[in-house]
Amino acid sequence: MMPPRMLKVRRLGRLEYGAAYRIQKETEQAVKLREQPDTLLLVEHPHVLTLGRRAQADAIIASPEVLSERGVTVHETNRGGKMTYHGIGQIVGYPIINLSPDREDVHAYVRDLEEMLMLALRGFHIDSFPIKGLTGVHTERGKIAAIGVHISRWVTTHGFALNVNTDLSFFNLIVPCEGEPVTSMRELLGREIPLHEVEDAIVASFAEVFEMEATEGTEILERV
Repeated sequence: MMPPRMLKVRRLGRLEYGAAYRIQKETEQAVKLREQPDTLLLVEHPHVLTLGRRAQADAIIASPEVLSERGVTVHETNRGGKMTYHGIGQIVGYPIINLSPDREDVHAYVRDLEEMLMLALRGFHIDSFPIKGLTGVHTERGKIAAIGVHISRWVTTHGFALNVNTDLSFFNLIVPCEGEPVTSMRELLGREIPLHEVEDAIVASFAEVFEMEATEGTEILERV
């Protein structure tokens, strides 16, 4: 029996989107060259809108002035999907893992990410589910997690965003993904949830679904 693959976990704290993207690209290159193991980056971004490859500019409803007043920046990305919001109280995960040789299936990878998030949410007594034809994780009260990925030479980047204590009013600035309603763990549970507890659940469920052994990095970058 083969030993489990190692998963390096780096918790980056609160970090501006561009800085986190640079870490993603550096990590992607290192994983491609097999200079470091598969890695999961966990981060909380300041308010930012990101446009995927299928996003239309008119998906941003708010004017540039409103975005500026609310401290929201905009970034174009090479991930799949359309428009989404990242911000305070949301956990964004960037798995940078090599799907070769035994997981070379893009759709299966996305389904695994959905299963991982649903498993983590079950630990908080939140029932969630996928919807056929859509990407992400949903509840009876709206979408709670978005997924958008990019894969190059079977190494993954980008990933998922889980609304934990997110201010959902920021989603009113855009037409999110397919335009479905959104929710958060705080809205469903009626209380604030410490982000580190949700990160712990994500790490455990990711290791279980992807059959890996997680090891924690020691660094926490300076929060912005």
